Amino acid sequence: MTKITRLFDFPYFQLEHYNIPDALVTKYNGVWVKTSTEEYIAKANAISRALLRLGIQKDDKIAVISTNNRTEWNIMDIGILQVGAQNVPIYPTISETDYEYILNHSESIYCFVSDVEVLRKVNLIKQNLPNLKEIFSFDTIEGCKNWEELLVLGQDQNNQDVVEVRKNNVKPEDLATIIYTSGTTGKPKGVMLSHKNIVSNVLDSAPRIPFEKGKSRAMSFLPICHIFERMILYLYQYYGVSVYFGESIEKISDNIKEVRPTVMTAVPRLIEKVYDKIYSKGLELKGIKRKLFFWAVDLGLKYEPYGANGFWYELQLKIARKLIFSKWKEGLGGNLDLLVSGSAALQPRLARVFAAAEMPVVEGYGLTETSPVIAVNDMRNFGFKVGTVGKLIDNVEVKIAEDGEILCKGPNVMMGYFRDEALTKEVLANGYFHTGDIGDIDKEGFLKITDRKKEMFKTSGGKYISPQLLENAMKQSRFIEQIMVIGDGQKMPAAFIQPNFEFVKTWEKLHGIQVGTTNKEIISNPKVIERIQEEIDILNEKFGNWEKIKRFELTPDIWSINEGHLTPTLKLRRKIVMEKYIDLFHKIYN
Repeated sequence: MTKITRLFDFPYFQLEHYNIPDALVTKYNGVWVKTSTEEYIAKANAISRALLRLGIQKDDKIAVISTNNRTEWNIMDIGILQVGAQNVPIYPTISETDYEYILNHSESIYCFVSDVEVLRKVNLIKQNLPNLKEIFSFDTIEGCKNWEELLVLGQDQNNQDVVEVRKNNVKPEDLATIIYTSGTTGKPKGVMLSHKNIVSNVLDSAPRIPFEKGKSRAMSFLPICHIFERMILYLYQYYGVSVYFGESIEKISDNIKEVRPTVMTAVPRLIEKVYDKIYSKGLELKGIKRKLFFWAVDLGLKYEPYGANGFWYELQLKIARKLIFSKWKEGLGGNLDLLVSGSAALQPRLARVFAAAEMPVVEGYGLTETSPVIAVNDMRNFGFKVGTVGKLIDNVEVKIAEDGEILCKGPNVMMGYFRDEALTKEVLANGYFHTGDIGDIDKEGFLKITDRKKEMFKTSGGKYISPQLLENAMKQSRFIEQIMVIGDGQKMPAAFIQPNFEFVKTWEKLHGIQVGTTNKEIISNPKVIERIQEEIDILNEKFGNWEKIKRFELTPDIWSINEGHLTPTLKLRRKIVMEKYIDLFHKIYN
């Protein structure tokens, strides 16, 4: 029996227990190509043999940069880890400057890229990468070595015995990967995670996910370079889940309909977008169909788990599920019965309405430094509570510091930051990892996150403001796509807002209002400003007078990763957003 103690043990465990024909599935030229568990392992071993022939030593670093998740990434991952080297995944969307910093800081000697665009960015800085020996590509690109050359180089099995020796010499405590966190400020930090860190997190999270072993099907599209999706992929392998890789975020809707997954991971922003799209379609309905749609939505927004709303509510919910929510589910493939959400806070209204629609979103919490899961909701055994990130997983301990900071201890806590002892000592103090998040644990054991410690600020009146609380509340409005609350040291909180331009145009059509054609015209239209003010006034009612957003300015830009507003995991880069809109800041406060 395969005992899982290192990351490369997962595919062997899957082979022993499930041996599925579609372990990893990627679409090439319009066709879904399946890789069985057996082929996955065979190719990973070929990569390991080839890497040995290239002279790869224990603890060498190999960078992998892929625009989308794909079978090749996973084969490379296992092939690299088996020889005692480390996989350094890099976000594809970061700048060339960050590429250069990470490749040099990690001392990566080989780099695998997915496509022409990533290759172009690496080539721009290639002359500044003294450690880099060669670049290989997954796609066929003229003038670039292809990764399949390694499969050919590794065909001869004469050195498989050396691969086995290398595998046997990899200890659970050994470094497996360095993940550079995107960070909202400063240079990326290299988080060192051991095999034990991630393996323990997979095995301790596994009991919370209700998979039918060997029968579930997943759609994977969140970046695999982030520990959240990567850990989930190992979890899928552990449970014998078939993994289909989405082509891109633009094609994900089509992919879901083709694949009909039973499970997928998402970040709150994507769940918001799905809901907004469904809601917009509801607005286009007429007569009784429209009334039924919004009756079901209102019912969904009142949802409480485990029949807490009583018999009459549950009876209505049964009808709503048959008439309305079943169509929502069909639009997402028809089989989706679980969404796992992480990276940022999920709005409670979305948790309620999707659970009512029998597509529960189980929200979890963790950081790259904790491999990542600390807590997660589970619909079974009264383990789900709206507005929380669930109960702690097995073997992970949390205590709340005097100032409300969440401190974590367990086998999932990182080894430290690569080549940064000072910062490591700062966050790993007194035996606990200091998360930088503020939260509390209720009497039933559910963890609730309220804010980021570093993001809280005081107004000039000495009152503390939790910007994330305000932002999450305001994003309940369909008119608000992005928002950043400001006011550190000022007399009142205010906000920069990027309107949801798509929804504004739907609203314009429904009400026969002319709001303009360009984003600049829309944000200066008095009717739009007045309507967004109404939304803010309603949502402000949830907060104390000192917390209410007193003023706001609209921005014409679409806040994005490429423009620097957001990190690759869609968190706000507050410092950069402030710099971009400093004129609006002065307009508000002067």
